[in-house]
Amino acid sequence: MEINIKKFVELGKTVRKDIINMLFCAGSGHPGGSLSCVELMVALYFKYLKHHSENPEWSERDMVVFSKGHVCPTLYSCLARSGYFPTDELDTLRQSCSRLQGHPSSVSELPGVEVATGSLGQGLSIASGMAIGFKLDKKDSKAYALLGDGELQSGQIWEAVMTAAQFKLNNLCAIVDNNKIQIDGFTEDIKSVEPLASKFKSFGWHVLEVDGHKYSEIFAAYDEFLAANLDKPTVIIAETIKGKGVSFMENKAGWHGKAPNSEEKELALQEIEEKDLGV
Repeated sequence: MEINIKKFVELGKTVRKDIINMLFCAGSGHPGGSLSCVELMVALYFKYLKHHSENPEWSERDMVVFSKGHVCPTLYSCLARSGYFPTDELDTLRQSCSRLQGHPSSVSELPGVEVATGSLGQGLSIASGMAIGFKLDKKDSKAYALLGDGELQSGQIWEAVMTAAQFKLNNLCAIVDNNKIQIDGFTEDIKSVEPLASKFKSFGWHVLEVDGHKYSEIFAAYDEFLAANLDKPTVIIAETIKGKGVSFMENKAGWHGKAPNSEEKELALQEIEEKDLGV
């Protein structure tokens, strides 16, 4: 069946606009990494993820762990646009008593958030536990974990990598948003995590490498994860650009954790509208 790429391009625009508007309203947050994972998460939430917004606790659902929890604006937009909560609630990001905390919180009663995240390095362990639980319960559900490349400097990540391979968690998919920049600068200058592909392979993982801003490659990777008859976990290493879609934010460490002002917001929204990203 032919896929309507234009639909996903438009969804990506909507999510990026949501991110910019949320961060402007909040006056704080993390645009760079939120923008770099848009295509990866739009493809997952709107094409591949087994979930029901009208029944968030559905026992057969797949689960997603935003290990890099600071990019929660992307998560919140995907959830709202999937029908989990009203889209006008997006404007409450980071406000007092809001369900949309600055990092995802499972105690905020926000449907679609499976676990509190943001303490970097822990999410893959959590997702591995989910995957083990699915196997014990004989469920066909899948666990997905979104990781940042800077986050891979954490030792606990590699303990989880070993665990997932040891238990042959073929129902686990790690997604590395490899935008090559962390809060203090370029990852390679701070603590290089390369070569990622060969590292994961040496730990016994099935490795897929994609352009993280091209839907055709992202779709092919998710398809392969779901269809592969393997006895090992899968990692999708996505080459991405920090701040993708907003030229003055792209590849700038300074936009890791800074909200746009009014003028910057309008410039960003205009650029996003004019670009067809993902093709």
